[in-house]
Amino acid sequence: MKNNKIVVGITHGDINSISYEVIIKSLMDNRIMDSCIPIVYGSPKVAAYHRKALNIDNFSLNNIKSADEANPKRANIINCIDENIRVELGKMTDAAGESSVQALEIATQDFADGKIDVLVTGPINKHNIQSDKFNFAGHTEFLETRFGSGGVLMFMISEIFRIGVVTGHIPISKVPEYITKDSILNKLKIMNRSLIEDFGIRKPRIAVLGLNPHAGDNGVIGDEEQLEIIPALDMARTDNILVFGPFPADGFFASTNFSKFDGILAMYHDQGLIPFKLLAVEGGVNFTAGLSVIRTSPAHGTAYDIAGKGEASADSFRKAIYLACDIYKTRAGYKEITINPLKSYDVSEL
Repeated sequence: MKNNKIVVGITHGDINSISYEVIIKSLMDNRIMDSCIPIVYGSPKVAAYHRKALNIDNFSLNNIKSADEANPKRANIINCIDENIRVELGKMTDAAGESSVQALEIATQDFADGKIDVLVTGPINKHNIQSDKFNFAGHTEFLETRFGSGGVLMFMISEIFRIGVVTGHIPISKVPEYITKDSILNKLKIMNRSLIEDFGIRKPRIAVLGLNPHAGDNGVIGDEEQLEIIPALDMARTDNILVFGPFPADGFFASTNFSKFDGILAMYHDQGLIPFKLLAVEGGVNFTAGLSVIRTSPAHGTAYDIAGKGEASADSFRKAIYLACDIYKTRAGYKEITINPLKSYDVSEL
C-alpha cells in the first residue's frame, strides 16, 4: 500500500468492447481516488480513441512507464501494446485478443512483484484471446495457474447474495463427471474460508444446490445428489462448515431462501449465474476466491453491440474496484488478528 492508498491494477480487456467505456466512467468518479491509486494496463492511444467516441472531454489518464511512477492523485495508465493497433468498435479481432493478453501479462507480473495490491480485469472475448501464449477458458483459469494453490472458486458477489459454482467454463455435457465429493468439498472449503477471511463473516452459513431437477427427488431423477453431493455435505460438516441442502435450484430462487445464507454453491455455471444476473442486475461482481492475491471483474462481458455508444453502465466495474479494496482491507485485518491475537490471562493473575 502506498500513501495509505491501495494500488489497483486494471487490465483494459478487449479494446473493441465496452471495457474502456466502463473503466473511464468508473475512474471519472473522483471518490475512487480517495481510497486507491488506479493504474490502467492498456494504451493511452486506445483510451483517447474511446474518450473521443464517447464525447468525454473532462477526463484524462496520467501516462506513466511503470507502476512506481503512479500519481496518487490521478488515474494512471501504462502502455502495454503496439501504439499502431487499430480499434474496430464492436468487432472481434485477433489484434484485440492479443492486446488483452499483453496487458494481462504485464499486470500480473507487476502483481507478482508487489507493485500493485489488487487486480481488476476488464472483460475479454474468450475466443479471440486464445493463442500459444494464452490457452485458458478465461481469467479465472489463467490466474489459477499463476497465483492459485489448492483450487479457486468463481464467486459472484452482490448486495443481495453471493454465489459460487463447482464447475465453471466447461460444456454442459461434461458437468456430471466433475460433480464429485472431492470437488464439491474443495469448493465448499474455499468458499467458507473466503467468507471468513475476505468478507469478515465469523461463522458462514452456506446453501448447496442440487444438480438435478427437484434435487434428484431421492434418486428418481438422477443419483448425483445421493452419491456425491450429500456425502460431500456430510464431509464438510465434519470440518465444522455450516452447510445446508441440497436444495432444488428453481424453488430456492423462487422464494426468499437465498437471503438466509452467507454463500450459495451452485453445481454449474448457468445454474448460478442466471439467477445472479437476473437478481443482481448491473451491480454484480466476479471475485476469484482461493487465490493468494485479490482479483475482481465486472459481472458482464464485452457487449460488442453497444461498444462506443455511451450506453454501458459502469456500476459493475466501479463496484469491482471497491470490492477489491474492501477485500484487501478485510484480509489485512484478518491477518493482523491471527498474527497478534488478544493475550489471554489466567484469572488467578488478576
